[in-house]
Amino acid sequence: MRWGGIIPAPNPYRKRTWKLDQITISNAAAIRKTTIGTAIGNFTEWYDFGVYSYVVSYIAMSFFPGSSLATLAAFAGLAISFLIRPIGGIFWGMIGDRIGRRGVLATTVLLMAAGTFLVGVLPSYASIGWWAPILLFVLRGVQGFSTGGEYVGAITFLSEHAPDKLRGYLTSFLPVGTVSGYILGSALVILMQVLLPDEAMASWGWRIPFLVALPIGAAGLYLRLGLDETPAYEKQDKSDSMENVSGWQQVRDTVARHWPAILACGGLTIAFNVTNYMLTGYVPTYLTERIHVPGTPALVTVTAVMIVVVVLVTFVGRIGDKIGRRPILWVGCLAMIVVSAPMFLLTARGDMAAIFFGTLPEGLMLVCFMATVPSTLPALFPTNARLGATSIGFNIAVSAFGGTTPLIAAALVEETGDLLMPGYILMAAGVIGAISVFYIRESSGKPMPGSGPNVSSKEEALALVSSDGAT
Repeated sequence: MRWGGIIPAPNPYRKRTWKLDQITISNAAAIRKTTIGTAIGNFTEWYDFGVYSYVVSYIAMSFFPGSSLATLAAFAGLAISFLIRPIGGIFWGMIGDRIGRRGVLATTVLLMAAGTFLVGVLPSYASIGWWAPILLFVLRGVQGFSTGGEYVGAITFLSEHAPDKLRGYLTSFLPVGTVSGYILGSALVILMQVLLPDEAMASWGWRIPFLVALPIGAAGLYLRLGLDETPAYEKQDKSDSMENVSGWQQVRDTVARHWPAILACGGLTIAFNVTNYMLTGYVPTYLTERIHVPGTPALVTVTAVMIVVVVLVTFVGRIGDKIGRRPILWVGCLAMIVVSAPMFLLTARGDMAAIFFGTLPEGLMLVCFMATVPSTLPALFPTNARLGATSIGFNIAVSAFGGTTPLIAAALVEETGDLLMPGYILMAAGVIGAISVFYIRESSGKPMPGSGPNVSSKEEALALVSSDGAT
């Protein structure tokens, strides 16, 4: 019996020797430009998530005044984004496999920024009545549709550009953009709350962070329009291209041929995103409503943990390039299984030191996934189906499990009164992640399936050409 590592199937393009024209030599300056241009889209996505999550009470007052379900209705705006996300993921994923990755990334960042900005200028219920919440939900649907192609498009695009020996390190800058966007969004809301009186914040102050998304999105669009298409997509065998395949056949063939890897992709995504949304989406509410921590200290605690995540993630990504990504994924999954319940037990003590050190382990678990998943998931699939297959596995899992994590955790704690229930949810997600890690193969330092090697210098390329078995 082989202990794991059966997905993906052996690479049909693998060769014992390589010709120079089959090897991609990456330019360091171009890689830096690509990394920044790709990460800014993730920044925009999570900036919106951080802002919306932290001003949800003001949105409830503006769009659902007088309703006993106002807060729940405002949170439904987040839920709509997650419900629409798989549709957007399949659409953008298939488009990206048919016509290229670059156009998808330019379009999604534009849609995300526009959707966020328009929420900031949307008239309230007092001005246009029920059209206000209807238009709010429409804009959140646009956000979800564009987000479905954003994260997977970004990790695919950068993975296909990155040298094989640096893929984990470079793709770990994407979560730096993600977490930085969340931190900026939350910090801006906290700043507005400190500077403005409650009346001004409720009237117009909550809108300002949404308006900031427009220049951020414009910068992202400018940077992405200047990026080159990925070498892997341009060099793929034309006989494998999806250009002449009907849309329905493309979806059917992608699922039929790659369903084991899609399941593994979904399992890793569940472990990653349950950890992510538990920390960023539920823990602030858990601290204020269950542990009775004042709102601002609760937000500051989570923000401080996310800063630790940003500091560590690229370092751990580099380690993954050295020792492999599976060992780091194993650490993350096993920590979820073993540490999660004690972590919430410590948090429940209620003093600030216990709250911080009870929350910090979840941030460290998140680092394990943020540093490795962006380079692991695209490597599960060949070039011609990479974006579409990854989008299916990732977005369905995020929609079904990641985005619903705060709601499920809140409901179970309310029903049972057990303050350790979020820990049990993390434990279950860790088991699912561990099963997925068991079945995937190590991809660190190896060419992407369907592609030749990607190296950092001509000398490295010549060494591959002159050596036997150099893959």
